[in-house]
Amino acid sequence: MSKIPADLRYTNDDEWVSVDGDTATIGITDHAQDALSDIVYLELPNEGDFFGVGETFGVVESVKAAADLLMAVSGDVTAVNEDLVDTPEQLNQDPYGAWLIKVKMSAPAELDDLMDAAAYEKYLSERE
Repeated sequence: MSKIPADLRYTNDDEWVSVDGDTATIGITDHAQDALSDIVYLELPNEGDFFGVGETFGVVESVKAAADLLMAVSGDVTAVNEDLVDTPEQLNQDPYGAWLIKVKMSAPAELDDLMDAAAYEKYLSERE
């Protein structure tokens, strides 16, 4: 079973969100990195880019597949984890430590549409 930290929120696209004030940190879940297998390439946006919920903000590619990264909350990108672009395998090694982007949320109420850990675990079990 995938690791699902209790202090994060989750999307049905297998991304996690950590919130600090009006800043959301976004990454991919343990389930996502496990399904992708060996991650070899990562494309991320630029600081200052704006994305709405559900919009594609990047791409993650593995030896098996490529997947779009979809925005969990609307907002402006305030930080990009450039280290991951050079070493995308960090996503396999530590999916919850290897964040992708930080976003200044434009509509924090959108967090209410995300799942907590228990709901995400149930969602994953229903998908299998």
